[in-house]
Amino acid sequence: MTEGHPHTSHASLIGVLADRLLSGPSATAILEDWCRERRIVAEPRLLAHPVATAHKPPTIEQRERLALAEDEIVRYRRVRLACDGLVLSEAENWYVPGRLDPAMNRLLDSSTTPFGRIVHPLEPQRRNLALDILWTDQDARIRPDTQLFSIRALLSTGRGLPFCEVIETYRGAVLDGAG
Repeated sequence: MTEGHPHTSHASLIGVLADRLLSGPSATAILEDWCRERRIVAEPRLLAHPVATAHKPPTIEQRERLALAEDEIVRYRRVRLACDGLVLSEAENWYVPGRLDPAMNRLLDSSTTPFGRIVHPLEPQRRNLALDILWTDQDARIRPDTQLFSIRALLSTGRGLPFCEVIETYRGAVLDGAG
């Protein structure tokens, strides 16, 4: 920590995690590795807990990025990603069920398995669209539910077919559980 700025180490950790997430193909795998390295929870196995919310249709821009046909269906899924009950992030997914296999769609509808783990067989590639830093007050205490940053990304299959746009918002709990 730098003298006079007690949370400089938080800013540094936030930068390291954001860099890893921006450079990797799977936020799920990176977040589990991060939790293991930082010993945030005993066994870092992410679960995606659905958040009851109204359907949020994709914007015109999202429809264009997903290269949707006029009649193609897009589903919306919002979840809190947690390890041992500790919520590390929230994710909003707009995905094209017709570009996933039936087993993947069943899991998305009925399980707490994270999106990244479900679609792993598609060999997803991420194209980052935006990084927004949400926590800027270097003097404020970071609580587990403090929003730190969000990443918007487009996921495509290994063959380049886009199938999902995601917004991931990371919370203070990713900094050793309590901040």
